[in-house]
Amino acid sequence: MSRFDRYMLSQLMMLFGFFALVLVAVYWVNRAVRLFDRLIADGQSAWTFLEFTALTLPYVIRIVLPIAAFIAAVYATNRLTSESELVVMRATGFSPFRMARPVFYFGFSVALLMAILVHVLVPASRTQLANRNDDIAANVSARLLSEGTFVHPGAGVTFYVREITPQGELRQIFLSDSRQAKSGAAARGTSTTYTAQRALIVRSDTGPKLVMFDGMAQLYEADSGRLTVTRFSDFSFDIGALVSRSRGRAIQIEELSTPALLAASEQTQAQVGESRAVLLFEGHERLAQPLLALVAAILGFSALMMGEFSRLGLWRQIIAATVCLIGVQLLVNVATGFGRSNAALWPLAYLPALAGLGVALAMLAYAGKTRRVRQETGAAA
Repeated sequence: MSRFDRYMLSQLMMLFGFFALVLVAVYWVNRAVRLFDRLIADGQSAWTFLEFTALTLPYVIRIVLPIAAFIAAVYATNRLTSESELVVMRATGFSPFRMARPVFYFGFSVALLMAILVHVLVPASRTQLANRNDDIAANVSARLLSEGTFVHPGAGVTFYVREITPQGELRQIFLSDSRQAKSGAAARGTSTTYTAQRALIVRSDTGPKLVMFDGMAQLYEADSGRLTVTRFSDFSFDIGALVSRSRGRAIQIEELSTPALLAASEQTQAQVGESRAVLLFEGHERLAQPLLALVAAILGFSALMMGEFSRLGLWRQIIAATVCLIGVQLLVNVATGFGRSNAALWPLAYLPALAGLGVALAMLAYAGKTRRVRQETGAAA
C-alpha cells in the first residue's frame, strides 16, 4: 500500500469512526427513551434497562454504518479537494480510478464489519432480546413490585402496594380483578376487589401466589347490583394466571441464521409464519447488505471526483451524491416489495448494490475522460 493510500485511508477511517459514533448515539438515545419508559413503568431495574439497550446496539449499528461510510467519504474527499491535496495528486498523473483505490479499501473494511453484524451479531442479539422480553412478560412478580404506584399486570387487573419492606413483605394491598368470567359457574359482569394489611409473594409448583393477611374481599355483581363482602385472615391469589405464558415462543425472522434463511425449509416457514419467498429474499438481502456499505463509500467519492477545484466548494457534486444514495435506497425498497412476493425474484436483492456500483464506476470513468479532454485541449492551445 502506497503512502497516499495509507494517508487517505487513515483520513477516511478517522472520519468514519467519528460520524458512526455520533449517529449511533443519536439512534441509541431515541430507542433508549422508549425502552426506559416501558421497562421502568413495568418495575424493572436499571440493570435490565442497560441490558436491553446493549442488545439493541447491533441492530442500530447495522443501520448506521452505510450512512457513516457515505458521509465520511464525502467529507474527506471534499476537504482534500478544497485543500488542493487531490488536485496535486491529479497533476502528478493519478487517475480517478487510482485515487479511488484507498476508498475501495475503506469500503471493503466497512463491508466486513457489516457482514459480521448481519450474519452473527444481529441474529444473536435479536434472539436474546426476544427471550428477555418473554421472561419479563411472564414475570408477574416483578410487575407487581412497584411501590406506591397503580400497576396493571394483566387485562382487567389493577394492583397497588403502599410499602415494600426490606424483608419483602407487602403492606397495604389493593387488588381489583374485573376480568369477565367465562365458565358457567360464575356470572358474567362480576368484579372482585381485595384489600389486605400485608401480603407475601410465594412461589409454588403451579406459579407465584399472592398470600394476603387480614383483609377483605368484595364481590360485585353488575347484573343484579349485589355486593358481597367477605373478611379473611389469610387468602391465596394466583398471580401467575394474570399473564398467560405461551409454551413456545414465536420465532422472528431476524433471529434465524443466514443458512436457515437460504434453505427456506417447510419447518422454518412454519416456525416464523412466513412464505418461502420472504425467507429467500431475507437471506440474500443479508448477503447484499455489506455490499451496500461499499457502494455508499464509492458513490460519495465518485460524485465529488467529477468536480474541479472551486473556492465555493463541491456542493453540486455533494447534492448529486446524496441523490444517488437516495436512489439506491428507493431501489432497495422496490426490490424488497417484488422479491418478497415471488421466490424466483430473489436476485433482486443484489440489484441495488450492483446498480449503485455501476453508477459509481461510470462517474469515475466520466471524471477520467473529462480530465483527459481538458489536458488535450490545453496541450493543443
